[in-house]
Amino acid sequence: MFIHRAAGTLGAVLALAVVSTVLSVDAQADSGMQVLQRWQLGGAGGWDYLTVDSMHRLFLSRGTQVDVVDTQSGKVLGTIPNTQGVHGIALAPDLHRGFTSNGRADSVTVFDLDTLKTIQEVKVPAHNPDCILYDPVGKHVFTFDGRSKDVTVLDASTLAVVATILVPDKPEFAQDDHAGHIFVNIESDPGQMVVIDSRRLAVQSTWPLPGCNSPTGLAIDRAHRRLFSVCDGNVMAVTNADSGAQVAQVPIGRGPDAAAYDAKRGLVFSSNGEGTLTVVRQQSADHYRVLDTVKTQAGARTMALDPATGRVYLVTAQFGPAPAATPEQPHPRPTPLPDSFTVLVVGTP
Repeated sequence: MFIHRAAGTLGAVLALAVVSTVLSVDAQADSGMQVLQRWQLGGAGGWDYLTVDSMHRLFLSRGTQVDVVDTQSGKVLGTIPNTQGVHGIALAPDLHRGFTSNGRADSVTVFDLDTLKTIQEVKVPAHNPDCILYDPVGKHVFTFDGRSKDVTVLDASTLAVVATILVPDKPEFAQDDHAGHIFVNIESDPGQMVVIDSRRLAVQSTWPLPGCNSPTGLAIDRAHRRLFSVCDGNVMAVTNADSGAQVAQVPIGRGPDAAAYDAKRGLVFSSNGEGTLTVVRQQSADHYRVLDTVKTQAGARTMALDPATGRVYLVTAQFGPAPAATPEQPHPRPTPLPDSFTVLVVGTP
């Protein structure tokens, strides 16, 4: 049972729109995917988002720096330093620039995409920039600011702040449809999704996400106009990107934090902190079934997909006991053990 903020008539329509019900796991199905390699990079500190580019490079947020790893060898190619509380990395190949969202510093670090050298650090008028996205059409950088519950927009060339967009609660991951719309999960109970007009730099719509609490990771199928939100309660919600109607719910693992869509292979992924990767087969735009549940490692909640190879990269570590609860942190997470940070490479042999 779920509750959302829409009016009664709209709520009934949306509830009826879930025409593709939860699909059970086919016990005979098997994606053939498995953990192929483990790269133990070591070092201290936590991590968050990771990003793959077309030059076989994996960008890893590492708390106070971004490590760049060769996806063919697992070797560290370089480091972008002084990114305090870094969450995400956005790449702008057309500008030969990259951008990091630095949550503790309330800033964006701009770096040269070819040399990895820092160009500039830009302060943003917001708190805890988390997800970060580059829109190549408008040439804007968007930061999704968790503590101030808004979105900051920068001109990617001049680095000037050009807009601040208020959203109803904490924004989480976002996706761009390359057609004038940015979709962002709102981490509320029940969950919501905000649609931003990336030309007018304003909120266009706010949609409820029935049955989806605290949505985090978000993936997009641009061809079929579908959005995939991973939620608490072991649920992936599939949304029509034109109407906002929910078309399916798919069972996933516990503790998800990232989603990915492989257009070439028709697969959707959810990386789950319990230590699994849920692999979902897209049978049509509105029909899905769980193809496989790949065992990974506890804590592997974030990931990046290389669309060229179909490989999925996840990160985690070994953990010690959680610290004692405090009023500020009533549910503290276990502490990563030093030098145990590891990249997992998942694919078919």
